[in-house]
Amino acid sequence: MHNEEITQGVKCVVNSCHYYKSGDLCTAGKIEILPRDASTAEETDCGTFKSMK
Repeated sequence: MHNEEITQGVKCVVNSCHYYKSGDLCTAGKIEILPRDASTAEETDCGTFKSMK
């Protein structure tokens, strides 16, 4: 799901993502963070990431 509305409260610095918007903003309609069993921030990933390519 993609729109041009900003996902409030989400900061994204991955400028190679389809949902990235200038100013470190995210335009994905929803986000998924994984894996379920992560115990630190370093172990997490954005499952919503979609390459601009």
